[in-house]
Amino acid sequence: MGAPCVLALRRPAQSRNEAHYETSSRLHGCHDRAVSTPARRQHALELFAPVAPTYDRVGALLSLGQDPRWRRFLVSRLPRDGGSVLDVATGTGLVADELRRRGFRVTGLDQSPEMLARARARLDDDVELVEASADAIPFPDATFEHLTVTYLLRYVDDPAATLRELARVVKPGGIVASLEFGVPGGLWRPAWEAWVRVALPAAGVVLRSGWWEVGRFLGGSIRAFWHAYPLERQLQLWRAAGIGDVRAAPLSLGGGVVIWGRRA
Repeated sequence: MGAPCVLALRRPAQSRNEAHYETSSRLHGCHDRAVSTPARRQHALELFAPVAPTYDRVGALLSLGQDPRWRRFLVSRLPRDGGSVLDVATGTGLVADELRRRGFRVTGLDQSPEMLARARARLDDDVELVEASADAIPFPDATFEHLTVTYLLRYVDDPAATLRELARVVKPGGIVASLEFGVPGGLWRPAWEAWVRVALPAAGVVLRSGWWEVGRFLGGSIRAFWHAYPLERQLQLWRAAGIGDVRAAPLSLGGGVVIWGRRA
């Protein structure tokens, strides 16, 4: 095994709610791997296909009402310039709908036909929807002014390669913004562990329709991702993908994290 990736932090947090890190331009020991395997992609497809009809309502419930607020904050990171936005992992179109309401020209991309069917019902013909993988986006370089992505990187084998692919389709100067579940620290960690280990699977039993499997999967998936890719390492990968001025904001005591930056 090679040396681990090293991140040099040059600036502390700008405020209580925002961390702004200036990373070293020299990346040590970071090597590309293959992008997401078919098995991993297939697992994600099978996991979420049954929950597509109830995803919006139950997702808000299981996040204790925080998920809609996180999505609005994600969209608020983009300038109100009415530009074109690619919404990756658009799912049922929640972020795409918010982007549309704020005057952006939106294209949604997702690999799940079941999720896209719900998005079409929500968005009508106002938003172009594309069935494709985030690992191989079917658009030329620098196609979009901005890009948003939601709950994606836990489902790919190589977040670094996926981030490069996301950045590839954004014009220089455009904003790339991501929402992901986080793992709270300090006194809130035991409460979070109880929620994902006990409450989520129990809620899945009651809700049925595929939510039992999702409830059992989420806690371990979130925990494993943040163990492998703590915030400092994620910010490093963003910089290595050609995204500068990278910032991160923990939301709801760290239960959600939004990262954004500007395409170099």
